[in-house]
Amino acid sequence: MFLKIRRDTLIILLLAFILIVCGRLIIYVAYASSAEVAEGVPIAGIIVKGNDIVPIDSIRYNVQNSGLREGSYIDGDILKTSIRELPVTEAEANAEKFVRRSTIPGTKIAPIAGADVSVNRDTGIVTVTVIEDFSTINITGNKTTSSDSSSLEKSTSVYNYSIAG
Repeated sequence: MFLKIRRDTLIILLLAFILIVCGRLIIYVAYASSAEVAEGVPIAGIIVKGNDIVPIDSIRYNVQNSGLREGSYIDGDILKTSIRELPVTEAEANAEKFVRRSTIPGTKIAPIAGADVSVNRDTGIVTVTVIEDFSTINITGNKTTSSDSSSLEKSTSVYNYSIAG
């Protein structure tokens, strides 16, 4: 009835068993010592979709200014930040306004025509969908092709930028 097992096989099996038990113990201790989130669901991150020109960091910065940032948490329908408490729907509306004001760095050009901000209240992930539309922006460059600078007209545009440089 006894099985013949070589000594080196027995040592390998014992080491595997010890590693599995230690791994399970470490996972349990890590779970037991983790901080319990009694406050609500923390804001986990910001996902930006649909942008081509405006950098993601610029959009994220503006979303964070609306209160949807690390350190804030959602308790029911209320977003609690370190400064104030406001409804999540109001924070989403503020974030949409701030995202529309995002500009191309170094310019005053704001090509974002529309934005949709949604907060997943279960995971704390903020999703920002951006629509960039350059047809709504009045961008003008030099109006003349003459090399004589005395005949150049002043631009009547709000934004006087040349895309070509």
